[in-house]
Amino acid sequence: MSEDAILIWGAGAIGGILGAYFARAGHPVHMVDIVEDHVTAMRDGGLRIEGPVEEFTQVLPADTPDTLSGKFRRVILAVKAHHTDAALTMLLPHLAEDGYVVSAQNGLNERLISAKIGADRTLGCFVNFGADWLEPGRILYGNRAAVALGELDGTDSTRLREMHALFSLVEPNAVATDNIWGYLWGKMGYGSLLFGTALTPASMSDAMDPAATRPVFAKLGAEVMQLAAAEGVSPLGFNGFDPDAFLAGDAVGIAAAIDAMVAHNRKTAKTHSGIYRDLAIRKRKTEVDPQIGLLVEIGRSHGIATPALAMLCDLIHDIEDGKREQSTDLLDLMVPVCS
Repeated sequence: MSEDAILIWGAGAIGGILGAYFARAGHPVHMVDIVEDHVTAMRDGGLRIEGPVEEFTQVLPADTPDTLSGKFRRVILAVKAHHTDAALTMLLPHLAEDGYVVSAQNGLNERLISAKIGADRTLGCFVNFGADWLEPGRILYGNRAAVALGELDGTDSTRLREMHALFSLVEPNAVATDNIWGYLWGKMGYGSLLFGTALTPASMSDAMDPAATRPVFAKLGAEVMQLAAAEGVSPLGFNGFDPDAFLAGDAVGIAAAIDAMVAHNRKTAKTHSGIYRDLAIRKRKTEVDPQIGLLVEIGRSHGIATPALAMLCDLIHDIEDGKREQSTDLLDLMVPVCS
């Protein structure tokens, strides 16, 4: 198999859309996924991209990890954050000597990837468009949104320009940045709010909007921004999220940011977060530990208390373990900690 093909490890919501768009534009891609029915569907009938952004079907070469052969120079990792380490172990035999890995995931997975294979073989990536894996061979593309790529040390490179051009096929306004950590930490702040919405059966917008529980979302965002500051990162805002307002505890600015996030998420066909779908529909473990749990650990390393993030992590665990059900009552439980 040619090293020129782009290997996309994880053909779910994000990876599937990337692969379909790259292949449609004439770029050689090869998909890897652990769901055999999904692999068969992509190879035979094609991967169906659905939703308001665009609809098309693209046949894609695909394998499970067990049947994949060959080595690849360009690897895009698009698995759930808690599967990163296992996926890296499986893909490393397929990474060319001059190859590198792009983390098209939620979270700060570049920390883990670079620790395992080296920062010089890791390219940072931030993706915020809305997408859901519906069933084998079908993915919902819910809305366009911010996309950014960058070297971990902020430098320019040929591979950064190459990947930026590819990702621009999906999002024409994709950015090549010298501050990828700013994007990633901005998304950690945004993502903490989305984890909060997943405590409830409500949509992302309906969960964030009520005045009575807004202190929860304000506190979550503030704690994450405090951690970013301790890490020496300047987070960037996008799609309504305002890092400076959350860091400063600016009530007016935070209210405006949440209003903007509510409005942004009302315009998407993806009404609920991926965390919600994992809990309510797919009945599986979420990314809470490598995202929210990691933030709590980072807080401990800096001596910074993160009571809202810690409680959120515990509540998500309770839902995963069947001890609690998703309910707006869970946000009410958090209000005293966050006020």
